[in-house]
Amino acid sequence: MQATNPRHILPTTRRSTTHKFAIAGHEGYLTIGLFEDGSPGEIFIKMSKEGSTLSGLIQGFCRAFSLALQFGLPIPDAVDRFRGMRFDPMGPTSNPDIPEALSILDYVAKYLEIHYMPEQHPPAAPAAW
Repeated sequence: MQATNPRHILPTTRRSTTHKFAIAGHEGYLTIGLFEDGSPGEIFIKMSKEGSTLSGLIQGFCRAFSLALQFGLPIPDAVDRFRGMRFDPMGPTSNPDIPEALSILDYVAKYLEIHYMPEQHPPAAPAAW
């Protein structure tokens, strides 16, 4: 069986964004590797307080999610599927743009929506003086 979408490989040297966050006191880092056009092509999540089970599941999610992006999964589809997933850690976050998260995956989906779906989140109007 042959894939209908070819895999788009990221450049060997690429731009990325690393974002520090906390959910209910659990600190983590989200790194998003970017294609040359600035769209996400891979993600990595590193949590500072994680057990081996959670760590393994998050690493597996990142690998699968990255491959899906490289095979053409649109960001809006990814956001729709992962926003709202509920598991610990959940609760208040350190990000004023995402005050609450239902899980790490919910947080990642919301972050991607805000930063990589600008049509859904137009820039705020400048403050009036």
